[in-house]
Amino acid sequence: MNEPFAPNSTVSLPRFRRVLSLWDLFFYGVVLIQPTGPIPLFGVAQKLSNGHTVTTILMAMFAMLITAVSYGRMAAIYPSAGSAYTYVSQGLNPHLGFLVGWSILLDYIMVPLVNVVWISVAVHTLYLPRIPYTVAALFSAGLMTVLNLRGVRASMRLNRILLTGMCIVLAAFTIMAVRFLWHTQRWNGLFSAQPFYDPHTFHASQVWAATSFAALTYIGFDGVTTLAEDARNPKRDILLATVLVCLFTGVIGSAEAYLGQRIWPQWQTFPNLETAFIEVCRRAGGTLLSISMALVLIVAAFGSGLTGILAAARLLFGMGNDGVLPRKVFGRLDADTASPQVNILLLGSVAFVGAVAFGLMGNAYQYSGELINFGAFLAFMGVNFSAFWQFSIHTPPGHKRNILKDALLPLLGFFFCASIWWNLSRPAKIFGGSWFAIGLIYIVVTTRGFRLRPKRIDFTEA
Repeated sequence: MNEPFAPNSTVSLPRFRRVLSLWDLFFYGVVLIQPTGPIPLFGVAQKLSNGHTVTTILMAMFAMLITAVSYGRMAAIYPSAGSAYTYVSQGLNPHLGFLVGWSILLDYIMVPLVNVVWISVAVHTLYLPRIPYTVAALFSAGLMTVLNLRGVRASMRLNRILLTGMCIVLAAFTIMAVRFLWHTQRWNGLFSAQPFYDPHTFHASQVWAATSFAALTYIGFDGVTTLAEDARNPKRDILLATVLVCLFTGVIGSAEAYLGQRIWPQWQTFPNLETAFIEVCRRAGGTLLSISMALVLIVAAFGSGLTGILAAARLLFGMGNDGVLPRKVFGRLDADTASPQVNILLLGSVAFVGAVAFGLMGNAYQYSGELINFGAFLAFMGVNFSAFWQFSIHTPPGHKRNILKDALLPLLGFFFCASIWWNLSRPAKIFGGSWFAIGLIYIVVTTRGFRLRPKRIDFTEA
């Protein structure tokens, strides 16, 4: 064991520079989620909710806002790139933390897959119908894989440019949508309660099931908490930034869905559910707007898939290097590129095979998106319960308990997230449950029935 530094030592430990303001953190969160979040899932959400997408986005926002508070409070105590994994491991139990980390690993693997699915559907449906879906999936997954093997990285500058492009296209859509509704229906077109509640089509069970899918809008908001060691005032700003990102995403997303529902209220007539919002744009603003929106979404999905493969490959490498996974397979770096090429090839293959498999099942985008939510909402439940345990049961020194903030709020978030998780589709539960069972068997065996401490998952690799 290394000896601690003496008080008079001239050597200092490296520290993060606390330079990020509240708005820096907020902008970072918006870049992670992207303001176009609900657009790719609009048509599927309309079908699942029977025309109540706005309601599902707002319901999911309620759960996310409470969860964001729990994330922010835990980040103030445990600033780490591990986020939910760290909070549950240190604030609750290391074995439960491992299972949360295992669930999050599923999300890392699924992000490239869900983007390959959407790109393939969009390209096949909108532009090149003669190219089969399988060929489009092979091309998109293959290109992501090759670029990662060659060391191509999506830079933060490119993400900012893309975000600016999204905002411009969204602003154009909003203006044209308002103009379209005004010219066709006047005030009745602009203001209506029907997108929130239509008594003729509203069914609570359907809306809850759709909320489990629409929650995909918010995935990634917790990335703000990984910057806790860089924030000027982490105890205040991490919590505020996380809540603001969720609130911003919910307001913008519900506004986009509201306009989409008013412009095209009969979801049954969409030519294709995955590209439904592109058709909404075509009706509101013509071909130029629909092409612009499609191109922005395709580029965004490709960038997300590209960085997703790299992040997951690096995480698998860290797990292999630490002995969580077989080191000979996952803990290898290529001598020339210093990248985990075996992991990249594996993830690219999973993205392609998974996209084809879900395509054969039908509803590929819905099932792959819900599988991301399977792992994410297990993590959200873990963070909410950890916040309850940390502040109500095992309180930090000097902390004065507040029953509303310390107990009722995180427990409400836990049960709300649990309800959304429970209403996931059967295929998502089967695939996700199988993945979780593998992790459970692994930890039971390697810890000799929970008697030993589990091996650590190093999320800083991703």
